[in-house]
Amino acid sequence: MTRIRFGPAGRPIEYKGPTVEIPFFLKSLGLDAFEYQAVRGVKISKEDAEQLGINAKKSDVLLSLHGPYYINFSSEKEDVVVKSVERLNEAVKAASYMGAYVVVFHPGYYGKLKPEEAVKKVITGLLKVKDFMSSKGIKNVWLGPETTGKTSQVGSVDEIITICKEVGNARPVIDWAHIHARSKGTYITCIDHVIEVIEKVERELGSEVLKPLHCHFSKISYGKGGEREHVILADEEHGPDFRIVCKGLLEVGVEAVVISESPILEKDALVMKRIYEELLSAHKA
Repeated sequence: MTRIRFGPAGRPIEYKGPTVEIPFFLKSLGLDAFEYQAVRGVKISKEDAEQLGINAKKSDVLLSLHGPYYINFSSEKEDVVVKSVERLNEAVKAASYMGAYVVVFHPGYYGKLKPEEAVKKVITGLLKVKDFMSSKGIKNVWLGPETTGKTSQVGSVDEIITICKEVGNARPVIDWAHIHARSKGTYITCIDHVIEVIEKVERELGSEVLKPLHCHFSKISYGKGGEREHVILADEEHGPDFRIVCKGLLEVGVEAVVISESPILEKDALVMKRIYEELLSAHKA
């Protein structure tokens, strides 16, 4: 059976307890993934990170971690690049404490650089993070550069694949909404687009990064420069359609983790899970 896990990006909106017990809450709902948000900096203690990891294992909740937003490996300012390396190092350390399998992050911005120059700078910065991981003996955490939604950001599917290939211990994080917004609504509009992305990732990086394929999903609004904001699944004005993405995942038969970035986090994660279960039944029939 193709297993797809579902969970929220950050603290569930209806949960009021301590962070370390979030996995128990998610399990009670029937969810089995959680992306801890360190987007404003890594603030979790080593002890809490370890306890979160223990509770996640008990609950069969797969952990990932989203690194700080204040990362720009392609900045022209050297001090920004240095700080970006430091921030991602801290995120990787926290992930290793909690047993999160991947650290998700946005690589940077083009600025005045040509896209290929910006990508090269990102790779150079990430190789420093890779050296840090080697020096600390951190082996079970993947770096997860994410496909980005703004046309000013490094993060097309092809760029993310190039980064992963060159860095080595990296796997692509496929944000289907971002890809849709970046294309101004012209891509991720049919099952073939979804399959095309998955097959390209496998062809270029091997099947290991599809075990599982780490994804983000919500619907999204966009403008001339791409992404504006994530919106709820019930919003019929915006795409992409989760049914299309889910059918593509099932067609290829790939394991996946789908993290809900909807404003109603766990509620839409549960909607997606119901859609998956319905489509899985139809797929088997």
